Amino acid sequence: MADFGTVARPYARAIFDVALAADALELWSTGLAAAGTVASDKAAREFLSRPELGDSERSNFLATVLASADPAGVFESAEGKNLLSILSENDRLDALGEISEQFDQLKAEQENKVKVTLVSASPVDAEQAEKVTSALSRKLGRSVELELEVDASLLGGAIIRAKDMVIDDSLQTRLRRLAGTLVD
Repeated sequence: MADFGTVARPYARAIFDVALAADALELWSTGLAAAGTVASDKAAREFLSRPELGDSERSNFLATVLASADPAGVFESAEGKNLLSILSENDRLDALGEISEQFDQLKAEQENKVKVTLVSASPVDAEQAEKVTSALSRKLGRSVELELEVDASLLGGAIIRAKDMVIDDSLQTRLRRLAGTLVD
């Protein structure tokens, strides 16, 4: 799949500005997530890539599908229809998933939140998760939205990822460092 990071940025920023002005950040976040899911669906991608379809047919198809898939209904608004139309005209419908992700990043910054992923070798209980959330909130100066993942290959310990910060205290990494030290 192509990297749409740079392509998605101006669209995400424009929709973010519209949503912020309308006090509808959560609605747009939900709607864009639905649009990203639909646009990344294999059957939808195959249909949208048909050369005989015009731009308006592509955007109308997505608007129709999103009418039932988007509980927020943002793609029934003039702004939503306009976004689909512009993306279709510029052959950027594939970027909807990345637009959604970048929109959510802008939303988190606006709300002074940071999404943190805690990857551990075994499931983390609620008390441990709360301690990690509290400690990271103090360290980062933001409210933390903790997402838990389990990866048994870590053997023990955990990896914490928050934006561009990574704290790797997994047993697997410790063993790798020890092996490197013994070899040197």
